Amino acid sequence: MTFLTIGHRGVMGVEPENTLRSFVRAEQAGMDAIELDLHLSKDGALAVMHDADVARTTDGTGPIAGKTLAELRELDAGEGERVPVFEEVLDTVASPLQAEIKDAAAARALAGVMVRRGLVGRVEVSSFHDEAVAEIARLVPGVRTVLIAGRWGGDVVERAKAVGAATLALNIRRLTLEVVEEAHREGLKVIGWVVNTQDHLRLVRALGLDSATTDFPEIRRAGRFTA
Repeated sequence: MTFLTIGHRGVMGVEPENTLRSFVRAEQAGMDAIELDLHLSKDGALAVMHDADVARTTDGTGPIAGKTLAELRELDAGEGERVPVFEEVLDTVASPLQAEIKDAAAARALAGVMVRRGLVGRVEVSSFHDEAVAEIARLVPGVRTVLIAGRWGGDVVERAKAVGAATLALNIRRLTLEVVEEAHREGLKVIGWVVNTQDHLRLVRALGLDSATTDFPEIRRAGRFTA
């Protein structure tokens, strides 16, 4: 079995998450794709950060939506790194990207960049929010989309189909063979997150997953051998 290994926020287990440094390290490690997160700044920039608030990952405080890009640039995002914008990531690494959007507004901003720069072949778009997945699909013809879920009911496959997602990204700790088999029967791929241990890799193999998201570069090498 072959599967894709996706670098989670770059390789956040060894570098400051969602920074250019982390993305470069992920690319150097040979990750098949790099996952990142997008929020809109106060002035509409696509800031690359996971949380809605800057406190956990920078030396600042307060919501991203309340700060301009210039204000975000003043923050230390770890090891002296600055908060990047999506366009900088595009220009810094050549790897395929999986961009997670938090809401429909971010979907609209991302759609503008994708259409302008012709990114359908390079950027896959993911979200926990059904409406955001549906919105990006409406705005960017041919875009590949992923519905993410940490907890889910028996309708998760139908939800993905309803919004046109080609892939489900599901919490490896809750994932069952039944859900994977149902998704595969319906033509959907399944990503497991976050795969950081040998036990997780064995589970990837047992479940027949298509991809694994990981925090650590060495998981790619181990995964190629184990699974």
